[in-house]
Amino acid sequence: MADMALHPRLEALLGQRAGWRDDLDRPLMVSVLMILGIGLVMVASASVAVSGADGGGSLDLLWRQTLYLLPAGVALLVALRMPLDVLEALSPLLLLFGFFLLLLVLVPGVGREVNGATRWIPVGPVNVQASEVARLCLLVYFAAFLQRHATVLKGSLRPLLPAGLVFAATAGLLLAQPDFGALVVLTITLATIFFVAGMPLLPFLGIAAAGAGLLTYLIVSKPYRLERMTAFRDPWSDPFDTGFQLTQSLIAVGRGEWTGVGLGNSVQKLFYLPEAHTDFLFAVLAEELGVMGMTVVIGLFSVLVWRACRIGSASIRDGNLFGGLLAYGIGVAIALQAFVNMGVNLGLLPTKGLTLPLMSYGGSSLVMTLAAIGVLLRVELERRQAARSATVRHAGSWS
Repeated sequence: MADMALHPRLEALLGQRAGWRDDLDRPLMVSVLMILGIGLVMVASASVAVSGADGGGSLDLLWRQTLYLLPAGVALLVALRMPLDVLEALSPLLLLFGFFLLLLVLVPGVGREVNGATRWIPVGPVNVQASEVARLCLLVYFAAFLQRHATVLKGSLRPLLPAGLVFAATAGLLLAQPDFGALVVLTITLATIFFVAGMPLLPFLGIAAAGAGLLTYLIVSKPYRLERMTAFRDPWSDPFDTGFQLTQSLIAVGRGEWTGVGLGNSVQKLFYLPEAHTDFLFAVLAEELGVMGMTVVIGLFSVLVWRACRIGSASIRDGNLFGGLLAYGIGVAIALQAFVNMGVNLGLLPTKGLTLPLMSYGGSSLVMTLAAIGVLLRVELERRQAARSATVRHAGSWS
């Protein structure tokens, strides 16, 4: 009997010493690496004309995007190595840091204005998009907040008052830039984690309805936002002005058909389609790789979001509400941003300045998305290590 009991103990102990690398979520990592790889290829293709027009080599933007992978990889590793209890303890400081950036970008002479929006802070040769950093900071803060108040929230709405004040301040700062797209993504992400944390249904629906009404008012109160809403319904009615981006995007998608015109053979990227290497990268992919290429990318994002939700569900089931809410929030944020970007490129949604995560050109989005992936991997790492420790204790109790 002693020999029979020794086997599971040795197996558990050997598993515990196997190293944290064995506890990483491999389907998640594979999907992220494949999305990154496809993204680099498409940035190289979509940016050829823009790079050449700037007086540099045709692959200049590709080399820059490749260089952005270095700080992005560091951000992922830092997040992966940071224990969740440390991250939770740092949540108030992260909130303050997020507010600091959102305020700093509005300071005259500091924030950089592009196309009428002041969203970037120049730091040497690069521009940091304040909202990208602030969104992850806010997610960590609210996940920690719900970890502390989830039980109370099920019976009382009193904890919503400080949370509402923090959100209102954030919304005001985002609208001052303005960055309406980031506000929409943040709003839906936070609504999701509040619902998952157990907020009562009726108050949740009431607040959601009020939020939807407020977002509608924000759309109709600004002529340029309302113009975007009406233009996407029939972009061909004004193809050289309000409908220009959408019509050029739809031409690119239509040219691709099932298998595409071939990698590098896009015509629309040759100054017909604005922002071909950023907001409309997916349209160039559709033109060059067709429906088959779009299906592969959508499938990879689906795997990523599926793993995030599975990690979140498993963590909450194992008693780690903070980690579970982080996983759900990261998954929803990536899914929503990818859905909106693809929807805009396919003419299903109004034009919005949201990039395709992990694929579009840009350092801030890449760094912060990979930092979020690092947090996601950390949540699953700690869950698996806790399960292994429980197995060791259980095996020891039978010896």
